Amino acid sequence: MSIVPARAWALERNDRRLVFASGPDGAMFAETGAFDVTAHRHPVWKVVLSPDGLVETRPAGRRPVASAGVIVPPQLRHTAAASSSYTALFLDPWRLRPELGLTCLDRAAVRRILAALDRGAAPGPGADLAAAAAELTALTGAAHRLDPRVAHAIAESTRADPPAAIGSVAADVGLSPPRLRALVRASVGVPLVQLRTWTRLRTAVAALHDGSVAAAAASSGFADQAHLARTARSLLGRTPASIGRSPTRQAR
Repeated sequence: MSIVPARAWALERNDRRLVFASGPDGAMFAETGAFDVTAHRHPVWKVVLSPDGLVETRPAGRRPVASAGVIVPPQLRHTAAASSSYTALFLDPWRLRPELGLTCLDRAAVRRILAALDRGAAPGPGADLAAAAAELTALTGAAHRLDPRVAHAIAESTRADPPAAIGSVAADVGLSPPRLRALVRASVGVPLVQLRTWTRLRTAVAALHDGSVAAAAASSGFADQAHLARTARSLLGRTPASIGRSPTRQAR
């Protein structure tokens, strides 16, 4: 189920290398250096892998956990930090079992997932996101199958150009718009409107290498640069400006 077109970029900034990749099987952001992000809540699964360090995750109101890797479920408000270079994978909420919850990964599991990405020791934009998703499924168990009506609604409502109106999507599957929204939320645990917002955010991050943050906001359906920044802080715990927008090399 494709949400945004496949895009990838890499950039060098001071002593760091940053890589972003996005496609039908999810998204990836990798950075050669330690990081920390403020409290946020994303509508997707996040998998943070640090092959040579530790990832500390602090869910709201709970004790922090530290491990070589962590799987953070959708809608969990938390902060996160990595002590060294890391790779973060973002998978749609129906890709993993909903009962999985916050899960720590040992170093062997981290290396298995990174090996599936087939990018060697240094982050690269040619990541095999489908292979990484398959490896995660092998480690954690198969996800539940989506109701075909839900799958159709998500695909149509979150396509990049342009997303279909909820009324027409509901008519396609023989449901009222409120009933379709309720069915999507019950099936994937995330409101359809948040999935739409996540699609726009992924599209904006993919466009950062093309120019300014303002241009990325305009091209991805945000009202303005401030709207994009607020959304990024809410869903990622960092702003687009903190990611950077002047890559030395575009991979594809």
